[in-house]
Amino acid sequence: MKTAALGLQHVLAMYAGAILVPLIVGGALGLTSEQLTYLVAIDIFMCGVATLLQIISNRFFGIGLPVVLGCTFTAVGPMIAIGSEFGITAIYGSIIVSGLFVVVIAGFFGKLVRFFPPLVTGTVVTVIGVTLIPVAINNLGGGQGAPDFGSTENLLLGFGTLAFIILLYRFTTGFIRSISILIGLIVGTIVAVFMGKVDFSAVGEASYFHIVQPFYFGTPTFEWSAIITMSLVAMVSLVESTGVYFAVSDMTNKKLTEKDLSKGYRAEGLAVFLGGIFNAFQYTAFSQNVGLMQLSGVKSRKVIAVAGFMLVGLGLVPKIAAITTIIPTSVLGGAMIAMFGMVISQGIKMLGNEITKSPGNSMIVACSVGMGLGVSVVPELFAQLPSGIQIFTSNGIVAGSLTAIILNIIFNMIQKKETNVVISEKEVKVS
Repeated sequence: MKTAALGLQHVLAMYAGAILVPLIVGGALGLTSEQLTYLVAIDIFMCGVATLLQIISNRFFGIGLPVVLGCTFTAVGPMIAIGSEFGITAIYGSIIVSGLFVVVIAGFFGKLVRFFPPLVTGTVVTVIGVTLIPVAINNLGGGQGAPDFGSTENLLLGFGTLAFIILLYRFTTGFIRSISILIGLIVGTIVAVFMGKVDFSAVGEASYFHIVQPFYFGTPTFEWSAIITMSLVAMVSLVESTGVYFAVSDMTNKKLTEKDLSKGYRAEGLAVFLGGIFNAFQYTAFSQNVGLMQLSGVKSRKVIAVAGFMLVGLGLVPKIAAITTIIPTSVLGGAMIAMFGMVISQGIKMLGNEITKSPGNSMIVACSVGMGLGVSVVPELFAQLPSGIQIFTSNGIVAGSLTAIILNIIFNMIQKKETNVVISEKEVKVS
């Protein structure tokens, strides 16, 4: 019973982050309530599957640490952009390929990490977070194009939800603070019920059980720009997961080897691949569950396995998933400001003191953020270029990421090699 209670705590700690991704992406792409219910349900189901893949360590995959996997917010902006331009099937085509890509590079990703130092990953995550804020603001107003957009009721609900989350985060501690956004969504929805802004029809129409269905939204399609975008997102997610792996390994006193990391990456890639097949999302290790383990002092794989099975069970019950789809758009918007703000905060945290280390680093961040935001705001800038080049310039995330990677090589990697050559020549002269 105690193990089940601890497992439920982990489910609650990650639940808001897990359901917000399908609600945001599905809402932006105009899915029906039935489609949105499926999207939430399959996402919860795959979160459980992805978690179990990491816990069950074998020769080929699974890091064998008590880590919980959930859909990454890093992918939200890119998925909305891909879905809006090419359709939802292109999202899943790119997710499938990015999952296979991760499986293939898992064995030597440790060598590629040098191209993704905190300076690069922090810049990419910051750009992604900033580009998501307009989505949150639109939702807070009631949803772009809504007849009551910006109404007093919507603003009260949106800002009221945000204010409640802030107060809860400020004046509570421990587990309650860790689920403050989930509580905010619940309280905001309850208030909206009394305001007559909640429609329960989706819950009534949803079934109590369903079987997961491959390619629910249709046969996946493959677009080069979408594939490159999601592959970059996948690599950034791997870097984030690596930090979680080492944090949990310290907590559990388990020393990680290069082989362990490869198996962890491979499990993550397999989860992403399966997510694409069953129309879910890209996955990464959730840091909020690491905080919960520190709080409770319980670092058992058994507890996380129970949480994984709970998620799988919840994902098979559309009625529960449908409950999340009745959350008013303005309430979601209020919570999204906090969530996306945390993404920006995480990006800044990853940057740490990197910017002050050299003037070159400041230039890298400045140009990368400027390019990422610029392309997002004015996407037609490169419309006259050949289609092969537009693959790299049509998406702000890709443009910002590639700018950060290339400038980091120019400022920090080539320069270091030149310095080493000069030193070796002096040593030769001295000798």
